[in-house]
Amino acid sequence: MAMREWVEREIDTDGVVSNRSVVTRRRRSVTVNLAESPLSWLRARGMVDARQFEAGERLRADYERASLGPHVTMRWESSPVARGRRGASDAIDPTLAQLAAKRRFDAAMAAAGTGLSDVAWRVICAGDALPMVEKALGWPARAGKLVLCLALDRIAAHYQLP
Repeated sequence: MAMREWVEREIDTDGVVSNRSVVTRRRRSVTVNLAESPLSWLRARGMVDARQFEAGERLRADYERASLGPHVTMRWESSPVARGRRGASDAIDPTLAQLAAKRRFDAAMAAAGTGLSDVAWRVICAGDALPMVEKALGWPARAGKLVLCLALDRIAAHYQLP
């Protein structure tokens, strides 16, 4: 069962949800689930298909495994400990796994191509909603969904998804 964290947010005249949780009487508001990603929101409403969703989830997983997101504090993971006859060299090195994930992420973004990779990164990895991305890029309303779907198709082809 998915975790739900509902909060009331204000939306402007363009339909863009702001991060302000205080809703004034003059403004419209919407209830959003902060635990739901923009990609899963699009999937739940049938705006991306299963293949595109899987491609986005693989891209996000590689992004997170590569630890490409911002860090607030130091990393607290412990280093591998040798046990018994097997040494630490037998365990998967976290640094090598991180580098492999970064290579996969970079290759998938290159497969998406310039122009398409930007919207894919913003929605899938940064977690920005499509209306916010469209506004930031100066695009007309609902243009982001088309571009995101094109990017997801290219990423799905890169990951060789059926």
